[in-house]
Amino acid sequence: MKAIVCKDWGPPDSLELQDLQDLVPDAGEVVVDVRAAGVNFPDVLTVQGKYQYRPELPFTPGNEFAGTVRAVGAGVNGLKPGDRVIGFTRVGAFAEQVRALAEVMMPMPPGMDFDIAAAITLTYGTSHHAVVDRAQLKAGETMLVLGAAGGVGLAAIEIGKALGARVIAAASSAEKLEVCRAHGADVLIDYTKEDLREALKAATGGRGPDVIYDPVGGPYSEPALRSIAWRGRHLVVGFAAGDIPKLPWNLMLLKGASVVGVFWGEFAKREPKANLAAMREMLGWMAEGKLKPLVSKRYPLGETAQALNDMAERKVTGKVVIVP
Repeated sequence: MKAIVCKDWGPPDSLELQDLQDLVPDAGEVVVDVRAAGVNFPDVLTVQGKYQYRPELPFTPGNEFAGTVRAVGAGVNGLKPGDRVIGFTRVGAFAEQVRALAEVMMPMPPGMDFDIAAAITLTYGTSHHAVVDRAQLKAGETMLVLGAAGGVGLAAIEIGKALGARVIAAASSAEKLEVCRAHGADVLIDYTKEDLREALKAATGGRGPDVIYDPVGGPYSEPALRSIAWRGRHLVVGFAAGDIPKLPWNLMLLKGASVVGVFWGEFAKREPKANLAAMREMLGWMAEGKLKPLVSKRYPLGETAQALNDMAERKVTGKVVIVP
């Protein structure tokens, strides 16, 4: 089989496309023929050795995928070769075959495309865990989404609307904001042209957002937090801007606010039953048309480095996938 291999920490251009032996499942595992694999910002960090999880070298990056079961290991029940599945693994998805634990597999809903199935695990899983579990967003509350046109941002908008909240989308261009509007955002803020605090003040009548969904970090976290409503929750999802902000603790004191960490990968590992329940709820919302994942581009396996570079340079809207 062909696979992308990271031999040493470095930029995406250092990745290699190699021929490797076909995979064989161990007990409790399945091997899946990958039909599509989702690309995420943590992939960019992982190949550079900058993510909180550092796999042993060499490895194949990529962690969310959809495909058909190729083989099952001993003790695996409920799955058989040919089944269409959605799965998640620490590494290995940017390849023609991936090996993963059977317990993390979900059957693909009838009629769902492989690229859409590959685009929901991490982004929608992260956003559901953040918005529903960690923030406990309620109908009638207001949520600000920073970096709103990215994969997790659009997922957060849709989940917020599914819960009955008012959603403010903040992004870096008019084109990106129009995508946010199409996915349900009620208010649009271009934070490259508008003062974020003043725009939030105007959008909320001076009250501020109840929840801040922050996958960006950098220069936007502090002005967002300064605008938060009383008893607000600031969700720390990631640092796509590159800089980890140093926030003054007195801001939380003055607003009775909380800064809440979001690490979906660890949540899925520690609380697998809760994670699967969340995924089932979201698949139900998709069937109702409340969630509509956007896959904006597809790359062949040999162009994985380009996909990661586009992600790093913030050229991606919604999700992009690798199609072996």
